[in-house]
Amino acid sequence: MITPAFDLSQDPNYLILNIRVPYTKTSEFDLYIDGTDFKFYAKPYFLRLSLPGRIVEDGKEKAKFDIDKGLFSLWVPKETPGEHFEGLQMLTSLLAPKGSRSAKSLVEDSMAEDEEEDEEEFDWQIEQEVYKETSEEELRALQKYGFGNQRCGVFARLQEELSDVIDVKNPEGTTAAERRQARLEAEASAFSPDHFLADLFEDDEIKGLLKFRPWWTKLSPSAEHQGEAAVSFTDDEKEQLRKFTNRSYLLDKTSRYQAWLSLVDILLAYSYEVRSTEGEHNVESPWTIRKLSGTLCWLETYSSLQEVLVSFGRRVLCYPLYRNFAMVSAAVCDTAKILQSGKACVLKCLLDIHKILRENDPAYILNDLYITDYCIWIQRIKSLFHLR
Repeated sequence: MITPAFDLSQDPNYLILNIRVPYTKTSEFDLYIDGTDFKFYAKPYFLRLSLPGRIVEDGKEKAKFDIDKGLFSLWVPKETPGEHFEGLQMLTSLLAPKGSRSAKSLVEDSMAEDEEEDEEEFDWQIEQEVYKETSEEELRALQKYGFGNQRCGVFARLQEELSDVIDVKNPEGTTAAERRQARLEAEASAFSPDHFLADLFEDDEIKGLLKFRPWWTKLSPSAEHQGEAAVSFTDDEKEQLRKFTNRSYLLDKTSRYQAWLSLVDILLAYSYEVRSTEGEHNVESPWTIRKLSGTLCWLETYSSLQEVLVSFGRRVLCYPLYRNFAMVSAAVCDTAKILQSGKACVLKCLLDIHKILRENDPAYILNDLYITDYCIWIQRIKSLFHLR
């Protein structure tokens, strides 16, 4: 578990806790208070404090989360209003030692009561250490990845927790060329001639999938935007769009081109997943999308459309259930149709990917690294024809 960066302050009536928990699911957390004991858990972060004064649960608690900053802020009432808590800046001494007494829950999941006997109880006594900020000099030495290659340092402390999300062993210290070489070696090792030949000659099920028509093939032309398709968004999709924070992206020509290529790579993986499940997403959908996308699985940076297509074709023939080149060709045609239908169609696909990854632990981190930015960026661009 990771001890998050945190600080404490106070006013006469409240203890104020600011806990930095970037790249976590804010809808899933545990919070406990009991007198001088405070405990917070949001995978993969865990914080246990022994406070210099007593706090209380009385219904006046307040909390907010700043998505952009990854900052969780909590106001907890003091048991004795007006009391001054000494030593709130002594962060190391506040970290509760192993063996602290138990606490009662402030947040309870009513649906979890029937499952408590079957679930393993969380170990609140694990060791903690003070969070150490990465210096700017250290960050500059780390490799870049994410949308527009604008992120670094994300996996420096989370790699153990997120090893099931990406295949790169050391993303912070592995160059783009080293990632590519490792990806190619992993694909060569994963390729199974027997599986490939079985899908080649016993292809009745695959032929059925090839007849499937995804939703984007049924779109009618838009009356408002010439050359684009008419796309409608569900209430849930509209709500998600309202939750995004509008922002600008300063990408140079090379980064912008690479962002387009990675978008094509992600859409290819999504198109395959939709066809392979005939539009009915399942528990394997997050794995399929991230495994078939070199961008999501290997933090790959492409320099040409040919590289994207070759990478996608190799991965389809190595990893998923249906390893047939006809499925590769179908996904290419599907992706071309999505792009030709306009940015609203692309946005709807990205929102679907966002939902699939958001509901999977720990694949949701890929939304923070790529998909959320793509959902915002695609709305701001003027034309989809930047790949020529």
